[in-house]
Amino acid sequence: MNTAYILKEEFGQLWDYEREGWARRFFENWRTSLKWQRLKPYEKFAKMIDRHWDGIAAYCKPENKVALGFVEGMNNKIRVMQRRSYGLRDEEYLRLKVLTCMLDPI
Repeated sequence: MNTAYILKEEFGQLWDYEREGWARRFFENWRTSLKWQRLKPYEKFAKMIDRHWDGIAAYCKPENKVALGFVEGMNNKIRVMQRRSYGLRDEEYLRLKVLTCMLDPI
């Protein structure tokens, strides 16, 4: 149980890397440390990370990191618009409303 906790905590360091090569090297070392642990869920998790590596590598690039406050603010605006437009079934109209909301005021 202790080993699983330590591996979980170590994996969290992956998100701190700003270069894909460094992140990949860290992940490969982390996956190698699983070799003798016999933790099947972690091995399955490592395979999933390997399958989705392109998206994870894109996150490592500094220009792709977005502040969570900005994302939460956007989600809040979209929820307010959805409440105001209750009863409308057209997704394209909602999309246009969201895009219009993001424009600078005239």
